Amino acid sequence: MRSFALACTLILLGQMVQASVISKAMPGAALRGEASFRFLGVPLYRARLFTPSGAALDWGQDMALELTYQRPLSQYDLVEGTLREFKRLGAPLPLRAQLNRCFRPVAKGDRYTAISKGPNRLDFWRNDTKTCSLKHPNIKQRFMAIFLGKNTRSARFTRRLRGD
Repeated sequence: MRSFALACTLILLGQMVQASVISKAMPGAALRGEASFRFLGVPLYRARLFTPSGAALDWGQDMALELTYQRPLSQYDLVEGTLREFKRLGAPLPLRAQLNRCFRPVAKGDRYTAISKGPNRLDFWRNDTKTCSLKHPNIKQRFMAIFLGKNTRSARFTRRLRGD
């Protein structure tokens, strides 16, 4: 019984710490939706979307996207996957060097959180430690569209994440 209580406490503390990163960067933000993404049946990450007061997604408002990884991925996988998605969804972006500074390898349970600051900046946090600020014209929509846009890899995942 003590082990169960300790486990519950640790889980809640972890959620409170992460919520504080988002609440400090986005006061008034609340959970809007969540979903798990799988590739060929293998779970890759659990995603949670935070919006002002938990309101419906509005591309004109700041937002936070938290990904909790369900399996290890290398820095190369994270950077190249992001660049491939940029290309698939429109035009490639010249951001390889910036993404290499933002992303580190992840293990099961690691979290990345992207928090927008206007349309042209995203701040990235890895396990509650800020890794970088990515600045580029319209980067919020270009990056977040990978998960929240109209042409994502899984419409079902996107609907759940958006809370639709």
